[in-house]
Amino acid sequence: MTATKPQPLPRSAYPVFRSITTRWMDNDAYGHVNNVVYYSWFDTAVNAHLIEQGVLDIHTGETIGLVVETQCNYFAPLAFPQTIEAGIRVAHKGTSSVRYEVGLFAQGEPLTAARGHFVHVYVDRVHRRPVPLRPEFQSVLERLQ
Repeated sequence: MTATKPQPLPRSAYPVFRSITTRWMDNDAYGHVNNVVYYSWFDTAVNAHLIEQGVLDIHTGETIGLVVETQCNYFAPLAFPQTIEAGIRVAHKGTSSVRYEVGLFAQGEPLTAARGHFVHVYVDRVHRRPVPLRPEFQSVLERLQ
């Protein structure tokens, strides 16, 4: 059985976007953004959206999200200086976990330069045990599906 090769996705695949400015230090010796930076952009796009929606308090909230899985496919290089537009969506929502999918676009481009996912398990900040997603959190996530 042959696996389907991942393909770039269009902007229409993502309901919410966030602009991210590249930094000089994002480039590597090969003249493009280093792969580790893409994962940082995934976190930035999703967590900033959740904070803005009022469902994530990274400083004093009782619940935090821990990444338990992550993956990325690359289709076209990105480099400083560029503005990146990160599209986000929710592919799966469980009782205490969420699979976020993020598409990274060069500003104005129709297809993803990279796309990937990560899974957050939401846990109690103190005991690090999974907790059910609150109704207001689920409502925000539903708008991303």
